[in-house]
Amino acid sequence: MSAIGTRWFPSLFALLCAGGAVAAECRDDRVDLRHQGVEATFTVEIADDVEERARGLMFVEDMPQFEGMLFLYDDGPQRRSFWMRNTLIPLDMIFLDERGVVRDIHVNAVPLDETPIPSATDDIVAVLEINGGLSTLLGLSPGAELRHPSFGTEAAWPCGD
Repeated sequence: MSAIGTRWFPSLFALLCAGGAVAAECRDDRVDLRHQGVEATFTVEIADDVEERARGLMFVEDMPQFEGMLFLYDDGPQRRSFWMRNTLIPLDMIFLDERGVVRDIHVNAVPLDETPIPSATDDIVAVLEINGGLSTLLGLSPGAELRHPSFGTEAAWPCGD
């Protein structure tokens, strides 16, 4: 097993055995993801202004397994593009539409690479960054649903459900 698999296996095993143990309470500092019977909760930092989004996870040397950053945009759905300037750890970028549905995932963005990483669609209002490779280990793909208060009552997986 790879170093990544070894590092994440115990927590993933506990997550999968919990079978729906994701708490129903929505909070600004947390997102829940679900897809094909798997649910996972991430503690997140919110990036919802120009400065926070520009800084992102730059200079972060290590990030706990189920933590990440949620980038929120208030300028309407559109194509979003990221890069890895000054970002020291590999990241998965999960692109989300207005209902919190995953539209695209870029797996294992390369640290320090300044090549643009655009979303595949032009309806993106949020992006979740998590540790590189974790979306694959969780089996996430387009169609997965994210729950967070910012998506409101019209979300595919609204708070309170």
